[in-house]
Amino acid sequence: MPKLAAFPKAFLDALCVDGSMSVRQWIDLAGTLDVDGLEFYSGFLDLQDTRQWPVFRRMVQDQGRSIPMLCCSPDFTHPDATFRARQVELEKSWIDMTVALGGSFCRVLSGQRRPEVSRSDGIGYAADCIRQCLPYAAQRGVTLILENHYKDGYWQFPEFAQKMEVFCELVGRIEAPNFGVNYDPSNTLLAGEDPLELLRRVKQRVVTMHASDRYLAEGTIEDLQREEDSVGYAKRLRHGEIGRGLNDYDAIFRELRAVGFDGWISIEDGVDGMEQLHQSVAFLRKKIRQHWPA
Repeated sequence: MPKLAAFPKAFLDALCVDGSMSVRQWIDLAGTLDVDGLEFYSGFLDLQDTRQWPVFRRMVQDQGRSIPMLCCSPDFTHPDATFRARQVELEKSWIDMTVALGGSFCRVLSGQRRPEVSRSDGIGYAADCIRQCLPYAAQRGVTLILENHYKDGYWQFPEFAQKMEVFCELVGRIEAPNFGVNYDPSNTLLAGEDPLELLRRVKQRVVTMHASDRYLAEGTIEDLQREEDSVGYAKRLRHGEIGRGLNDYDAIFRELRAVGFDGWISIEDGVDGMEQLHQSVAFLRKKIRQHWPA
């Protein structure tokens, strides 16, 4: 049966930019949630002090939970080889962070969709960089998870492999026992595409999942598709309580259950407050019990 984790989507600026929330405060706040673990982000200001890594690990373990996943954003599609090499070393440092926190899954991305980088070059750059990281991760018992991402909130350009065809081609380029997909249905919506179509294409490779929901604040999906190359997050789609948006979680969980998925599902929610996050947890708990009966 899948396990639930929570990610502090609503508090990233507080944790990563202005320091108005500490990791200790987030751990304490998340202690009220009915989840099995917490997903951390490599950009937390408190994580810059490596001495704190085992401290945070113990704090979460004292709650009877774990830190299974580390969310990070390597940028592997830069045209400069020296820049890409630095990103590989950065990803290796995040693999070390994952291990110190007690995790087994560390995110990788393709990189930013820079206008001057062609599709073939970008896929080649990203695949090569991920392959360079895989042996290092394997030696440390870490699985690298490639997310069908939309855009890191601190990037200039959207994800290079945002579109389904590019993402699937990149996934197909990499074969390793410690590599898989972190599936995020909402990010497919942001790309103006069908989350279930993507899932059916990659479901055999899915090892973890991000759960959130989106709703159209204005316009239509066709409007969103026409704006697919805009820089920044789409304003037409907003985060909302899971189960009340555009994602069909019954259909998603049927697909995952059919291929034996039993990994971590990390919740990216709570942008409108902790009560929303509690409701999303309750919704997902109910759906997991329905689709993975004991």
